[in-house]
Amino acid sequence: MTTLHIISTGRQPLDKFVDKIRQIHHEIDYIHLRERSWTAKQYISAINQMLEMGVPKTKIIINDRVDIAVTQDVGTVQLASHSIDVKEVKNKFPHLQIGSSVHCAKEAVEREKDRADYLVFGHVFETSSKPGLPSRGIKQLEEVVNQVTIPVIAIGGITPSNVHSLLPVGIGGIAVLSGVLLAEDSQAAVIKYRKALMGNEVN
Repeated sequence: MTTLHIISTGRQPLDKFVDKIRQIHHEIDYIHLRERSWTAKQYISAINQMLEMGVPKTKIIINDRVDIAVTQDVGTVQLASHSIDVKEVKNKFPHLQIGSSVHCAKEAVEREKDRADYLVFGHVFETSSKPGLPSRGIKQLEEVVNQVTIPVIAIGGITPSNVHSLLPVGIGGIAVLSGVLLAEDSQAAVIKYRKALMGNEVN
């Protein structure tokens, strides 16, 4: 199954983010907490509120903050290029599932050797969150997928209408930020992404 990852935008207050998750968590596979301005206590509050609404811990992924993932018994952490090295985290905390953000096939191969469990590659399409930076495109995404054996999650400018162009590449999933969390109707947006991931045409 091609999975649907929702990543926090860094543009919503904690209560607004939690309210959006309450509306959509049954329809998504993973929720990434990626909030550089949040304190550790805010992260913990968000985790606890999600658990109270019935979100399983297996759906929660903590970005960068290995300390929070370990102390809160959240089993998956997503590491960026500025984070602690995948290899070091895996050696210290072998029980953690680790995702690694990569930008080319060479990085992807290296992170798999470091024992990353999955990769996030992007940005695939033009996106307002990366103004002025050219997209890496489907061809580079396919190169990454073909060079590794672990799942590759595509990110960047993904809309329900362009998901169909990613599916033949063999991706493990897609990651979406504003397309869901900043949508006026987040539930409707998630349903469109789900339909697209099942191969249905979506406008």
